[in-house]
Amino acid sequence: MSGKKRRRGVLLTVWMTEEEHGAIKRRMAEAGTNNMSAYIRKMALNGFILNVDLSPVRELVTLQRRCASNMNQIAIGVNTYGGIYPQEITALQKDYTELWGRVSDVLKQLAAVTAL
Repeated sequence: MSGKKRRRGVLLTVWMTEEEHGAIKRRMAEAGTNNMSAYIRKMALNGFILNVDLSPVRELVTLQRRCASNMNQIAIGVNTYGGIYPQEITALQKDYTELWGRVSDVLKQLAAVTAL
């Protein structure tokens, strides 16, 4: 042996049925992991793994960037030409309304997750 010690020195062996093994593999896939040792250790120590779908948050970031870009264009128009176009204000208002609606939806979803 090379003298290098394992970080974890205790081996745990668990017997299970094929159905149980299949169920663990499915849950691992749902959690986005393929390391069974890490998955079982995490489940045994913490009792659960929370896998959060962040796609609604990514949508919020996209909307926020669009709003910021629109606002920047309005500021450039005001500073350069001394005025703004009504359609720019309308587009900005529409984007902000959509943004805050989505923020509200995401906050409700987060509240539901934390209530578990």
